[in-house]
Amino acid sequence: MADLRELYQETILDHSKKPRNFHEIAEADASAVGHNPLCGDRVTVYVRLRDDTIADIAFVGQGCAISKASASLMTDAVKGKSRVQAHQLFQLFHRMVTGKPGDPVNTAGLGKLAVLSGVSEFPVRVKCASLAWHTLEAALESKKEIVSLE
Repeated sequence: MADLRELYQETILDHSKKPRNFHEIAEADASAVGHNPLCGDRVTVYVRLRDDTIADIAFVGQGCAISKASASLMTDAVKGKSRVQAHQLFQLFHRMVTGKPGDPVNTAGLGKLAVLSGVSEFPVRVKCASLAWHTLEAALESKKEIVSLE
């Protein structure tokens, strides 16, 4: 188990230090801003759609390692997916990070996102891990108000 935790830590640190898709999309079809006032995490998610598919996705912002890694992993996971598939992935991810510590975690279908399964053991970090996801949902629903996880 210790080796697995080390791998998880390495992946989270890698995505935090070298986030994937970390840039603005100038002509995005949708975007939204998310903010966690409790810790200061802030993220803007940009989406370019082709029909009903996420053709491109990117983010900018600042936050803790969990927040930035989650946003980076999310962009990799949803690129090329339909809106419905992205929403379903969000639901699976949210169930994983909000589960009770010690409960069995169903990581099937989550791919690399499973590295964030340990977040459920730290309730204060759940908002860090889910901020980008809530912001993506707001962008896909064309919501203009700032997503706040207060």
